[in-house]
Amino acid sequence: MLHYSNSIQVGDKVLILLPEYVAGKVGVIWGLEKLSGGQMSGRWLIQIDSDDILVSLNQDEFKVLSQSKESHHP
Repeated sequence: MLHYSNSIQVGDKVLILLPEYVAGKVGVIWGLEKLSGGQMSGRWLIQIDSDDILVSLNQDEFKVLSQSKESHHP
């Protein structure tokens, strides 16, 4: 399950900017969100490192900190 969009890829570490309840936390890109009809939502699924939380965010709601050296699903 490998997805690319611009320079974002699965495994990248990101800083969450919004929403407020997870802002400032670091997470890892899991991939693009797929809707039940099979269409891509354009949002990214991100696993928050410090919590057991998976969030769906638009690209402007996070900032890439470091890009994954390997292409793998966490």
